[in-house]
Order: sequence, then C-alpha cells, then structure tokens
Amino acid sequence: MDSLLALGSGFLVALEPINLLFAAIGVVLGTAVGVLPGIGPALTVALLLPVTFRLDPGGSIIMFAGIYYGGMYGGSTTAILLNTPGESASVVTALEGNKMARAGRGGPALATAAIGSFVAGTLATIGLAFLAPWLVRVAVNFGPWDYFALMVLAFVTVSATFGSSPLRGLTSLAFGLVLGVIGIDQLTGKARLTFGVPELLDGIEVTTLAVGLFAIGEAIYVVSRHLHAPEKPIPVKGSLWMTKEDWKRSWKPWLRGFGFGFPIGALPAGGAEIPTFLSYTTERRLSKHPEEFGRGAIEGVAGPEAANNASAAGTLVPLLTLGLPTSATAAILLAGFQQYGLQPGPLLFAQAPDVVWGLIASLFIANTMLIILNLPLIGIWVRLLAVPLPWLYAGILVFAAMGTIAANPSPVELIMLVIFGFIGFLMRRYDYPIAPAVVGLILGPMADNQLRRALQISLGDPMILLENPGSATLLAIAALALILPFATKQLRKFKAEED
Repeated sequence: MDSLLALGSGFLVALEPINLLFAAIGVVLGTAVGVLPGIGPALTVALLLPVTFRLDPGGSIIMFAGIYYGGMYGGSTTAILLNTPGESASVVTALEGNKMARAGRGGPALATAAIGSFVAGTLATIGLAFLAPWLVRVAVNFGPWDYFALMVLAFVTVSATFGSSPLRGLTSLAFGLVLGVIGIDQLTGKARLTFGVPELLDGIEVTTLAVGLFAIGEAIYVVSRHLHAPEKPIPVKGSLWMTKEDWKRSWKPWLRGFGFGFPIGALPAGGAEIPTFLSYTTERRLSKHPEEFGRGAIEGVAGPEAANNASAAGTLVPLLTLGLPTSATAAILLAGFQQYGLQPGPLLFAQAPDVVWGLIASLFIANTMLIILNLPLIGIWVRLLAVPLPWLYAGILVFAAMGTIAANPSPVELIMLVIFGFIGFLMRRYDYPIAPAVVGLILGPMADNQLRRALQISLGDPMILLENPGSATLLAIAALALILPFATKQLRKFKAEED
C-alpha cells in the first residue's frame, strides 16, 4: 500500500508539463541514438551531463531515464534493418530480426520488438516500484562495514562482467580508483595527488571523465577504423502490423523474456546480455517451428527484445536502492545523480522521494510514449542511418568540448578532457571496458571513507569486516565473482588440452 501511495505521488511529479517535456525529449533522443550505429545511451547521457547541470534535477534524471529506455528500443531497429546492433544487448535480436527483414517481414519484426519492449518494460517497472522499497528497508540498517563490502562487490562484479576478460576490467577499475583518490581527503582535509594544481583540489569531475572516455574516445575510435563504406539498411516492405499468427507466436515469448530480463537485470552482477541469450535459447527449444530459427523466426525477436527492456528496468533496482551500477548507462546515471548532490542508495528514498518516485512513474510514461512514437516514425529513424559518420562524430566532439567548458570553464578541465579522450580511445582500441573506470572514480572515495570509519569504530581491527554477517556474506560473494571467471577459463583450457 505504501508503494502505491508513493507511486501515486510520483505520477503527480511525472505528469507535470515540464517533466512530460523532459520525458519526451529523452525518449526521442534515446531512440535516435539507439538507431545510430556506434552511439548508445551511455554516450548520450555522458554528453548531456555537463549541459544539464543547471537544470532541475528531477527533470534531468527523468530525461536520462527516457534516453536509457529509448536506446533499448532504437537498438533493435539497426539490428533488424542493418544487422548492426546499436547496443550489445541487441546482438541476439539481429540473428532472427535481420533474416525476417531480408524475407520482406521487417515490419512485423519491428512491431513485435516494440510491443514486446512495451509489455516487458511496463511489467518490469511495476516490479521496480514494489521491489525497491523492500530492498531499502534491508539496506537502511547497513553499517560502514556493510557499505564497504557492498562497494567491493560492485567493483568486482562490474569488472568481471564488462569487457573480454576480468583482468582488463580490474585494470580499468584500478585506473578509476586512482583518479578517485585525487583531491582533498574528506576525513583529514589534506590534499592528495594534486601536484600543486589548484583545480585538482576538488578532485576529478565525473562528467569530464565520462565525456572524455565515452564521447571523445568513441569518436576517435570510430574515425580510426572508418575505412569501409557503411551497409545500407533493408527497406521496410509491406505492413508494419502483425498478423493474428504473429500475435499468437509472440505473446508467450514476451512474458518469458520479462521473466528472464527483470530478475537477472536486478542482480548486482546483472546486465542485458545474459537474459537475451537465455531467452533466445529457450524460445528455440520451446518453439513449434524450430525449422524457422536461423531463417527468421518471430519468437527469436520477441523474447530477446522483451528480456532486453525488462533488464533495463531491472538495473535500476540496485542503482536506486544500493547505489550499484550494473551497466555502462547505469554508471553514467549514477554520475547524473551525484551531479545534483544526490547519492543513490537507501537514504535517497527518504531524502529525495519526489525525485525517485517521479523517476519510477516517468518510466511508465516513457514506455507509453515509445510505443506511440516508435512504429509510426520508423521512416524517420531509418533516414537517420544515412547521416554521414564524419559529420556525426565531428558534432559529438564539438558538443563534448562546449558542454565541458560550459560546466567547468577552465583550461585544466579542457586538457583533462582531451587526455581522457585519448585514454578512452586506447581502452577501446585494446578492448578495455570503460564503465569500471567511471564506477571506480564515483564509488572509490566512498569506499575509502566507509572502510576508514569501520576501522575507527573497531579501533583498527580489520576483522570487523568478517565478524559482521552482512559484510562477510557480501565479501564472500565478491570473492566468488572474482575467482569464478578465472577458474572457468582455466577449466576450459584444461578440457581443450585433454581433447
């Protein structure tokens, strides 16, 4: 009942005209960037962070969430029509969706992706509204040792789940942690690693790092490998509407996709890639038409797309209740909250309930806007694919530089933006994940403070981390999450040698 009342108050916030405008801008931008190859919601939110720092916090965060949801929708368009997923979670959609488009059924493929995203996204948002308060009641009793263990778990899971190897993820995390140490120590008031530069006393700005790594680095990377002509999208032929048979074959995969996407997305080590692959495998096994898989089975589009959008809402559960980002976009959203002096976690629901519940309510509105906009405007989204990449990425570079200067008018800030841009390029070039570096910068100083507070309470005894059941359990899970990827890799090598 409390959740319903809080959600009702959230709708009062979300339905304010200015917030409706922010939501509409977010879903349109999100869909557009999801359609454009190589540009995802994380990059877009990173670009907008320095531009929106003077706007209303609630409206800006609603817009960021709209971009997140819209990016999930838009990614399916390029996956189906261009066989180029806009997001990594749309890879599975391309398997069957592009085959449907080549067979002249691009319209039904886009329709089942959009409707499935709407159904699963709505159900997942309901789950978020009722699960989040329960997690908050658990987390509000955490001590400093529990918070430190929770952040260690965040560090390990983000490092282990992003990128091609856990070691590269941990290297990226270490880079972020080092950056997080720069500035004035909050407990002692002493300057650390500032090298006599006054602009570094306040630490590294998260927006500068995010824009540099995501936007500048991505632009340079795309330019460096743009040596071939881009593929042309497959034209959408025939009707966009699904037949009665299409509906019959799609509704169960939509529900199963939600069943995979939301619980896995809500886990601290969640994400959208695993549930989309699980959904595809399940639909292939359960389908009455297994011979169509690999040639354009509609179930292979409906299930993974539903799982994709359900996991997007699921990732907001650990972000809002525990302050744990489990995707690149969630890491940038965390930076967006901190830009306005808001720290996601259990206290956020008490300190800024209008922002949190307004955000959750706006997700229902954004989902409705997306289903209304997505299919009628498919022609416009397809035309976006004709934008020359040099123009697109040159615009990103200019926008990134102008936004950073507007937020922090300092030559030092601009120099750091360029440096982070080249580091971001090198990380992309050598396949190092970027999200762990941003998470390290955001959560590193907080983990440092919580550990030192725990040690002050225990008079310097580190065993306090293992004596408390909550922190001991979280550290044990973190250790498993760290060891398992290495153990699995060694086991595969051993089996390969035996064969």
